[in-house]
Amino acid sequence: MELAAGYHSITREDHDTQHRHHTDVLLFYRCASAIILSALGSAIGTAKSGIGIAGVGTFKPELIMRSLIPVIMSGILAVYGLVVSVLIAGDMSPDEDYSLFSGFLHLATGLSVGLSALAAGYAIGIVGDEGVRMFMLQPKIFVGMVLILIFAEVLGLYGLIVALILNTKATAGA
Repeated sequence: MELAAGYHSITREDHDTQHRHHTDVLLFYRCASAIILSALGSAIGTAKSGIGIAGVGTFKPELIMRSLIPVIMSGILAVYGLVVSVLIAGDMSPDEDYSLFSGFLHLATGLSVGLSALAAGYAIGIVGDEGVRMFMLQPKIFVGMVLILIFAEVLGLYGLIVALILNTKATAGA
């Protein structure tokens, strides 16, 4: 049926095909949200702590190796996002149907690990920057700084745990 010049009616098969392509594109965004936000949190934590480490290195170069702990902890956050992205990507198949339920669970999966890693990276960056600067002035603060960094890192770990649980539910609900 011609509606107007250049336009044609959309059959049910055309609609289903278009819907499938949109669903696939959204799945890619869900997968990408996990790694992009986690890597962003990791980068923020690394950059902010790196500023403090550079400041410490100019005055006391012997403290640089002990001051690298925030950078290492920030790097772990990106690994959380990588793991979840790989799990979400493992559920992608061009031949299988993808339910709306699984789609929203994968969105929640990616966002839970991504946003929690972003928050953890921000916290690690602030604590790492100030912590290593104060460590230069008072070495006794080192243990307290590491404990605060561990609690900041755990925020990202909580997001990973929730993401793994949600991904399991999405896989079971497909």
